[in-house]
Amino acid sequence: MTQPTQAVFLDHASLDLGDLDLQALEQCFSQLKRYPQTSAAQVIERLQDIQVAITNKVPMTAEVFAACPDLKLVLITATGTNLIDLPAARAHGVTVCNCQGYGTPSVAQHTLMLLLALATRLSDYQTDIRAGAWQQAQQFCLLDHPIIELHGKTLGLLGHGELGSAVACLAEAFGMRVVLGQLPGRPARPDRLPLDELLSQVDALTLHCPLNEHTRDLIGARELRLMKPQALLINTARGGLINEQALADALRAGLLGGAATDVLSQEPPRDGNPLLAADIPRLIITPHSAWGSREARQRIVTQLTENARSFFAGDPQRVVS
Repeated sequence: MTQPTQAVFLDHASLDLGDLDLQALEQCFSQLKRYPQTSAAQVIERLQDIQVAITNKVPMTAEVFAACPDLKLVLITATGTNLIDLPAARAHGVTVCNCQGYGTPSVAQHTLMLLLALATRLSDYQTDIRAGAWQQAQQFCLLDHPIIELHGKTLGLLGHGELGSAVACLAEAFGMRVVLGQLPGRPARPDRLPLDELLSQVDALTLHCPLNEHTRDLIGARELRLMKPQALLINTARGGLINEQALADALRAGLLGGAATDVLSQEPPRDGNPLLAADIPRLIITPHSAWGSREARQRIVTQLTENARSFFAGDPQRVVS
C-alpha cells in the first residue's frame, strides 16, 4: 500500500473514554470508522472492503482473514497478540503491528500502589472507619491491623523487562532489596534465582511475565506454601499466572500476608471466580485498570499513528506478523 485508505476501529470504547486526541490517527486514513464495540458475529461484515483494522480485544480469526480479502493491516491497541491468528494473517498477506511499552509508568505505579495498600492495611482501616471503629476508639489512633514498612524488605520480581525494571526502581526508592527470579522455559542466568529459592526468601513477590505454556499456574498451592507466612503477592501481568483457587485457599488459611491482583483468568469475570468470594481476607482486586491512565492510552494512539504511517511508507514498525 502506498497511500492511506479506509480503516475501522472495532472496539474504540476499549481505549478512548472521550479524553483522547485522535486527530493524528484519523489523518492517516481517508476514512476511519469507529465502533464502540464489535461482537465476533459482526467482525466480517464490518471489515468488508476495509484495508485497515484496529482492534484491542476483538478476535481476528482465520475465518475473518479469509473472508476479508481487502484487509492489509491490523493495528493492535495493546502488546498481546493472543487474539490474532498470526499464521492466518501471514498466509493472507496481512501485516500485524502492536503497541509496546506504552503503559510502563502507569502499571509500575499501580503495582507499588497495591504493594503499599497491603503493607499499610489500607482497605482494612477504611473498612473500620466506615464501621465507626475509630470514632469509638479509646485513644487518638487505631492500630488494630499490623502495618509493615517496605524499607529493608526483599522484593522478588518474576519478569524483569521494561516494566519489571521500572517496578524495581520504584521499590528501591522505598529502600527495598530487589532480587530476580528465573522464569521457566528460559535459559538459566547467574543473576536469576531458581523459583523455589526466590519464593522462600522474599517479603513480597510481584509478577511481570507473559502468560504462556511455561508460566500458566506459575504460582500454585505448592509455590504459595514456600512463601513466608507474611509475604505479599502482587499480580499486574496476567490472571492465569496464579492458580486462583489455590490463592483463595491460601489467604483463607492465613498462609500469606496478603495479595493484590489487577488481572483475572477470565475478564470480565462473568462466570464467577474463586477470588471474588466475599470471605477472602487480605485481598485487593482492581479491574484490569493498571494500564489505563490517560497518558498511557494517549501513547497508544501515538504508536498506532506511527505504525500506520510507517506501514504506508513501506517501512512498518512493531511488526509481529
